[in-house]
Amino acid sequence: MSKHLERDLDDLQKDIMGLASLVEQAFSLSIIALRDRNPDIARDVIQGDVQIDMEENQINEDCLKILALHQPVAGDLRRCTAAMMIITDLERMGDLAEEISERAIQLCAPPFFPIPEGLQRMVDMTTIMVRQSLDAFVNLDVKQALMVVRMDDEVDRYNNQIIQEIIKLMTESTSNIQHGLSMFSAVRHIERIADHATNIAEDVIYLVEGEIVRHRVQELEG
Repeated sequence: MSKHLERDLDDLQKDIMGLASLVEQAFSLSIIALRDRNPDIARDVIQGDVQIDMEENQINEDCLKILALHQPVAGDLRRCTAAMMIITDLERMGDLAEEISERAIQLCAPPFFPIPEGLQRMVDMTTIMVRQSLDAFVNLDVKQALMVVRMDDEVDRYNNQIIQEIIKLMTESTSNIQHGLSMFSAVRHIERIADHATNIAEDVIYLVEGEIVRHRVQELEG
């Protein structure tokens, strides 16, 4: 690898982690807005998504420049292609945080709709998945990436339990229907963020192992 290519790839990783930091913050703030019914925080997240989109576009352009200028092969090529897949997932996480914030604003209006039991545990696990998938990327750690993939099933279980609770509240009173739908949507967006963290973990496995493993990680675990 040439020194110029090595420098560009290192800069690329730093930029990805900068984007990841913005996305993690957006997700955290969107949950605060949802939990506390805080429209100001929700609007901050919505406005901040523009910056996330701009960063994603810039990193994507940088990846294309590296491919054109250096024509990397083997592991270096995988670093570029994995980077492009990862930033796509990060950008979608940012969009989902924006969507959660929009649902939070809707839930600010009366009547009050309770936070479902188990939601915070689902959020905590999703947050861990996002952080560990990014740590696995930085450290090229396949074992940590596989841990993230396994955690997705637990998030799915929380999601199913919470959805059933929301449906129960909606059937108990027609006044709960509109806000119940907003909460239902927010919970689904959280579950989708966990799915994108899983995608990043699988991209790490591709980066290290050289093989695309989405949807068949169980084979590697065996």
